[in-house]
Amino acid sequence: MMSKRTIIGLVVGTAIITIGGFSILQHIGTITINENYVVESGGSTFYTIPAPNHTPQSMTITGDAFDLKLESPGDGLQIPKTSYKNEKTLDWTHLADGETKIQIQNTGNSELEITGVLIRSSDPIWFTYDLMVIISGMVIIGFSMGFTLRKPKGF
Repeated sequence: MMSKRTIIGLVVGTAIITIGGFSILQHIGTITINENYVVESGGSTFYTIPAPNHTPQSMTITGDAFDLKLESPGDGLQIPKTSYKNEKTLDWTHLADGETKIQIQNTGNSELEITGVLIRSSDPIWFTYDLMVIISGMVIIGFSMGFTLRKPKGF
């Protein structure tokens, strides 16, 4: 017969393993990010978008005036530092695995609004984090099973 603590440990450990398993499935493949960002007058922002081959990207920049520099991997979209006014819409596709680097400087008198849909590769650190969560659930189950075999002194 299992003790009350063993059953609680099994339930908690199973829940933690389930959460880790669900999370690991979410972090496989690409991640879609709906960007909505505001840059103050005189401010700047920098984007690094790691993405696999044939990944479409889209970004719209709206504001008084701004400078834009974009470098896409392979023979993809390349924009040297160029000044724009009012609005610029960027649509490009990654032609090779790698990172797109975007630098935006607000040179106007009003706020700069950046919106877009960016598809990026999942960061490998999340895979490691999810594995650690699953291992934690296994450790909890292992310790709780020890209460079934024998009761330690003091419990």
